[in-house]
Amino acid sequence: MWQPGYVELAKTGELRARAGRLAGMLRACSLCPHQCGAARADSAGGRSGIHSGEERLALDFATGRCASGIRPIVSAYCLHMGEEPALGGSRGVGNIFFGNCNAACVYCQNYQISQRPLQEAAREVSIARLADIMLELAGQGAASIGFVSPSHFVAQVVEAIDIAAARGFSLPLIHNSNGYDSVTTLKLLEGVFEVYLPDLRYASSDEAAAYSALPDYPRIARLAIKEMQRQVGSRLVYGDDGLVKRGLIIRLLVLPNGISGTEDSLRWIADELGTGVCISVMSQYYPANRAAEYPQLARGITRDEYDRVVEVMDDLGFSHGWLQEFESAEHYRPDFSDRLKPFKP
Repeated sequence: MWQPGYVELAKTGELRARAGRLAGMLRACSLCPHQCGAARADSAGGRSGIHSGEERLALDFATGRCASGIRPIVSAYCLHMGEEPALGGSRGVGNIFFGNCNAACVYCQNYQISQRPLQEAAREVSIARLADIMLELAGQGAASIGFVSPSHFVAQVVEAIDIAAARGFSLPLIHNSNGYDSVTTLKLLEGVFEVYLPDLRYASSDEAAAYSALPDYPRIARLAIKEMQRQVGSRLVYGDDGLVKRGLIIRLLVLPNGISGTEDSLRWIADELGTGVCISVMSQYYPANRAAEYPQLARGITRDEYDRVVEVMDDLGFSHGWLQEFESAEHYRPDFSDRLKPFKP
């Protein structure tokens, strides 16, 4: 019977040790590639009473580039039926959406929670509560738990996993990020997350700077994805229920006017990772957030733009993954004004 690696890490105390090392990185924050050095937690705001259920409050903290302090911000959580089919099946993924972000994408579809830090600060929770949410979603029948935009809260997430594992939690865990992740941090997550679901947003530094304020994104994301592949391999591992238990799925969001450089990203994946890697091509772009202010982003993608990406995939020999239906942009429009059901059928 399949069992996630974090269960054994929790039993041996290694998971708690990893959580402590990650928490130490918050004191002069180096969790994500910004390495901004913000004092998100002083030496007193650590892990005392990890299993006591006490709230983790730092005596002194500051927000970093992600506009976040020590307490995780859970903007919403729900059973989500819209992820790749092999992640949730008919049961869905129990997604936990974290507030704020280490990117500033002008077209972000989750902008209501990713780019309104003053509003989202009211949704800070204790780490014990985060563990409760994981168990609550498991009780609702979730096939797996997805941590959406976890990069700036991964220290708190690992501590919550340790607490939940001690209470019998054992679902697969999905690290669902924008791809702007630190290799140093990812190495501390080995064996904790066995499913990685990163974006690969851009192939061009100029485009990444212009639309996400991340000029080093292509280099950073490629290094991060190579580390993810090192940890979990290229081939997806399925359980007896037919759902993914381990592996890497790279999401490629097609943007209009070639902004995402999706064709170049596919060629890089083929050359560096191989065509056996699982690819999820996403056609759901629509001009959300501030996209209408940018002429190159002010429309959806065309059928020709989408078909060209599919053609390149076929030419390169990719055969594992998913293609979103071209019309997905008409149906995938999250609205986080309803925190209980941000995704309507």
